[in-house]
Formats: sequence, C-alpha cells, structure tokens
Amino acid sequence: MKVLPTNFWKLTRRHALFNSATITSSNLRRFFSPLTMSSNPLPDITATPAAGQHIAHAGKEYTTIKEGLAHILIPASASATPQTTPRGENEAQSVFYNPIQQFNRDLSVLAIKAYGEEVVEKKRKEIAKSKEKFATKRRENKLKRKRVDGLADEPRKAAKLVEGKFEDQKLEEGHLEEGNPATEATDAPVESDQPEIPREETAVEDQSHEETLQAEATPTESKHQATEASAEQDPKPTPKPLEPSFTILDALSATGLRALRYVHEIPFTTSVTANDLLPAATKTINLNVKHNKLEGKINSVTGNALTHMYSLVGEAVRDERGRSAPSRKYDVIDLDPYGTAAPFLDAAVQAVRDDGGLLCVTCTDAGVWASNGYPEKAYSLYGGIPIKGMHSHEGGLRLILNAIATSASRYGLAMEPLLSLSIDFYARVFVRIHKSAADVKFLAGKTMVVYNCDTGCGAWTTQMVGKNKLSPNKSGKGHFWKHVFSIAPNQGENCPHCGMKTHMAGPMYAGPLHSPDFIQKVLKQLPHVSKDTYQTTERIEGMLTVALEELLQPPEDINSPTLPSKTKNYDPAAIDHYPFFFIPSVLSKVIHCITPHENALRGALRHLGYRVTRSHTKPGTIKTDAPWDVIWEIMRGWVKQKAPVKEGAIREGTAGWNIMALKKKPKEGEDVAADGDAKLNGTAADKKLEIVFDEKLGKDVERNGLVRYQVNPRENWGPMNRASGHA
Repeated sequence: MKVLPTNFWKLTRRHALFNSATITSSNLRRFFSPLTMSSNPLPDITATPAAGQHIAHAGKEYTTIKEGLAHILIPASASATPQTTPRGENEAQSVFYNPIQQFNRDLSVLAIKAYGEEVVEKKRKEIAKSKEKFATKRRENKLKRKRVDGLADEPRKAAKLVEGKFEDQKLEEGHLEEGNPATEATDAPVESDQPEIPREETAVEDQSHEETLQAEATPTESKHQATEASAEQDPKPTPKPLEPSFTILDALSATGLRALRYVHEIPFTTSVTANDLLPAATKTINLNVKHNKLEGKINSVTGNALTHMYSLVGEAVRDERGRSAPSRKYDVIDLDPYGTAAPFLDAAVQAVRDDGGLLCVTCTDAGVWASNGYPEKAYSLYGGIPIKGMHSHEGGLRLILNAIATSASRYGLAMEPLLSLSIDFYARVFVRIHKSAADVKFLAGKTMVVYNCDTGCGAWTTQMVGKNKLSPNKSGKGHFWKHVFSIAPNQGENCPHCGMKTHMAGPMYAGPLHSPDFIQKVLKQLPHVSKDTYQTTERIEGMLTVALEELLQPPEDINSPTLPSKTKNYDPAAIDHYPFFFIPSVLSKVIHCITPHENALRGALRHLGYRVTRSHTKPGTIKTDAPWDVIWEIMRGWVKQKAPVKEGAIREGTAGWNIMALKKKPKEGEDVAADGDAKLNGTAADKKLEIVFDEKLGKDVERNGLVRYQVNPRENWGPMNRASGHA
C-alpha cells in the first residue's frame, strides 16, 4: 500500500473545510496557509491594529475584529466555526464576540461620556477651589512667619532677649555669624500674641496638600511627578496641571472590549479596571490591551467581581497623618453579565462613588422579568412579581429599578434613573447613586403594586406601598415632607371594567424611568460622532427620542407646595402617574372588532383633551393620561361608528361581553352595540363624551425620517451562546 504524503491529507482537510464553511477571508487564509503562504509570516501582536488583520502570537493565529475605535483578537479557528444561532446571511460569529450588542456598547460609551463631562468639570472646579484655598492659606502663613521673625521690612531684624523681653535689633546683611549671641537669641522661643508656625512644619503641610491634590486628581501619575521633581532639583521642573481622575470598572469584562472602547473613545478616562472570574478571560484581556497599546490605562483583574467591589466598602477616609484620603471607589461601574445582574447589585451600589456615581446595568434574562413563566424566580432575583400582558417589558424595567433602589437604600443611598430601556432581549439601565438618607425616605412612596387584568380586558390599576405628602409647618410658614402609610385599595379582586379576576404584580419602582436632561445630553452628541465608529446612531436617536417623548408628567400646579431635593439633582418624590400603555390591537381582540388606526384612536383621545404619546418598548403602543373608562368608551364608540360587531361574535360571560354590556339577547332590529353605554362602570358614559376619530389630529409630526422602531437585522436575534471559559 502506497503511503500518501502528509501534504495530501492536509489539502484534503482544507478542501472539506472550503466546501462546508462559509467563504470568508478567514477561511480563505486557513485554506491556503501555511502551504501556499509560508513565505509570508503573519505579523505579531505588536503590529498596528487593523480590521480583518491576522496576528500570530504564542504559536496561535488570531483574527482582529474592530468595533468603535477598539480592536479585539479572537482565535482564527473560532471565527471560522459556524454557530447554531444566530443563523442568517451575516458571517457566523464566535461566542467571544457578539455583534448583536454593539448597540448596547455604542449607547454605553455615549451615555458615560455625557455623564462624565459634567462630573469632570465639577472635579476641575473643586481642584481649582482647593488650590485657591491652599494658596490663600499659604500667603497667610507667610505673613505670620514675617511677623514672628520681624521680617516686615529691610534691613532684617533679629530679636534680642533683654530682661526677659525681646527687643528688636537692626542687623545688616551678613552681620550675624555662627556663635554670635544675637544669632543664638534668634533661636530662642518667642513670646508673641501670634503663635509661631515653624517653617519646617509649614513646608511639610504645603507639600502634603500638594500630594493630596495630586492623588485625588491622577493617583497613578502623581508618584511619577514626585519622583521627577526630587530627581531634578535644578532647574525646577514645571509642574503639570492637575487633571481630575475618572475611573471605570468593567466588572464582567470577558474580552475587555468595553474597557478598550471606554479608554479609546472617552478622552477624560484616566483608568479602567477590567475584571473577570476566568483566568482565560483576563489572559485575553491582556492580549487585547497589548494589541491596542493601552498598557497603563487598563488594569486587568482575575477574580470574583463581588470580591473586588466589596473590597472598596468601608474604605479609610483618613490616612496615617489624619488627612482626608482620596476615594478608591469608581466613578462608573458597568455590569454586563450573561443573564441577571441581581447578584452584583448590593456590592455595586457600595463600590460606586456615593456623590453621584453612575451605575450601568444590563439584564439579559427577559424571560424572567418580562414573562409570566417564572414568577417565583423573578421574585427571588428582583424582589417582585412580573406583569403579564402587553406592558410586561415596561413592568420588567421597573422591577430592575426597584431591585437597585432597595439595595442602595439599605446603606443610605438614593437612586436616580437617568435612562431605562428595554432593548431586543435585554434591559439596559443607567442610574445615579447619591448618599442621602433624606431622599431614601421617599422610596416607599415611590414603590407600587399593580392590579392587572391579564385574563380579561388588560386594564391595570396601581397602588402605592407608602405615601409621601407635604404638610404645613406648625408655624404656618412653609411645608415639610411626611412619609406615612398608604390607604388600602379601593377596588375588589375583579376588574371594574370587564368583571374578570385581576392578578397582583410588583412591588416595583413607580417613579420616572428617565431624566429628560440626560437624554438630551446624549442626543446632542449624535450629530458630531463618526458614523463609522458608532454604527448604530440611527437606532440610538430613534429609541432615545421615543424615550424622551414617553414621559407624561402631570401639569405643574403653581399652587401646590414643593420642596427640592437636598441633592439638588432631581425630585425624590416624583411619581410616574401613567406608568404603562395599551395596544389598540389587543383591545380590539377583546371585543372582536376591527382594529382602529393608531391615528384615529390618538385623535379621539386628543379631541377629548387627553395627552397621547408612545412607549419605546414596543411599536404600536399608545401611552395616555386618559383613564381606562374613557379608553373603553372610545372603543365602544369605534364599534358604533366605524366597525360594528357581528351578532354572536362575542361569547357570553367573556370580558368583551361585559365591556359591551351585552346582558341580554338583543331584540330583532336592535343594534348590538346600542346598550354599550350601560357598562359596568358608567362614569364615562354618564359624561356623554363626544367621540371624534380625527386622524389628522392624531397624526404625529415626522422628524426628518426618524426611525423609532428598528427591524431586527437578521434571523434569530438573541444573546448567542454562553462563553465556554476555555482559552
């Protein structure tokens, strides 16, 4: 039997790979290398990063993937291995890199940049104020020394002890010499109304203050500056201007892509810590950091994220000299786990700066917080029961926010939501953390349970757990906040609109989901960023615009007393009185009628004087301040005016039967919906509302082709497979 050469089997394997795999640049390189490309060795890790680049390192071949301004390396074999999901026309991707969440990462960079610009500017002002205060103190100390030493004018004066008292004696320059009595008298204690401040101690104090300012500004650079200053005494080096520090923790870093992008794209970032539990992950992080030439900016840590964050709890506020020590807590903490972030919340709220630090949280377990399949798991993770029905994703956001708020409140920390989004299969929230025991007291009055008619018409009613109310002072001047018990629910277990049983959801956060000022700061950046770097800007603009529009705060009452928050950043008592939405097609399904056009339904609501907007969580939603009895009265008006229901289409005893008040079989020639005004809750019917379906009034003004809801870019859009943890 003839033995075939080794190259024959190698070519056979390459032929099979070429026929079975997707034809990509990576596969082509594997097909022809190393037999036909052995003369062109691959560049090593020190090469300048570029998209689609192939790198050879430690006997392995890597492929470079570019996102934003960062480049990450993934094994070439992994990039050519097809995934079971997602499938589609796009090139199959490895679990090491998930392009699906590029929107998440683009948004995170822009959000942290919008937050950080304000924080860094505040720190600069504090440094300038501290330096001015120190300079003033230094001048005062100098004047005190002059008074003590009698150095107010030339020629210099020396103090001479005469009969127990000091007498000024004029001395010419160079007159006193070592051993002269007058010189010795200078070293004697001085009795004066002003306390003597030794020059040595003052110098130490001055130097200590400079060191403290430098450590608070740039902890890693201050040591180098101090070393250089001591090494070069003559000439004296020009000190660098103090720059404020801005630190970020990427707690669950994986490949380190987020950390790389934060350093590359946020110019005022001084350091990023990339932590991961798996040694293989931190090895990859170090590889990517070296390839991006960011050594010294990114610090990789192998360990449990909880251990790392808890190590910052209870940090010393004073050093060994009794001076105020710079905080080691992070300005920003980013939690982006595979699944729920609930186990990390308690540590994160304590490891982020408590003077307004930013906490970014991703939860990819939408099947828990936005579904009715695992209510027991949702409660164990987030402390509440999810909502079943069309508004489940918005309810899920409020469950996550409530979990963060309750975790923070245990330590006297208050939470302020800046941006809360339900995106694809995950939730992404950005919240600010403040140290304020006074604001924490409002939490019970901003927590609600929901009575949800999920088996009937879909209506919902909210019930606050506590109550915050303003009471007048005993003096009659001004008001103060009282935090009291909430009243018991004023409805039974059945829905007042359709008579079906309701179910309880929550407790969940009842305050606003977003800060309009923060959203506008993010949106203002979009016209000035590169579309090549941020490839999801159109989607960011559309989603954030809808999020900005969906806030329906009640009109301000100038006669209503208010008290500002002690943090002066937000209103701790603010409540979202219209937390959920409805979908016209779902309501039409209840009463078995043709679905009204959104513009027609919005026009009818606006004609009655109600405000109308939409929710970012789902297309086709209507968010309004109209009560449910008005909404159902409009739907009955639609049936009467536009789309009559066929006789027998609504079964007796169903939610639609009760809403349409079909209590008896109509007589011959009687309109099926004629008895619709006699609904269970006849409040709206008693008002005899004039219902006009004005589509022109209900049409929203288009904003330069703004795409509010994007279509998934490919099949099976999801989180992909969990990383295996192997190098």
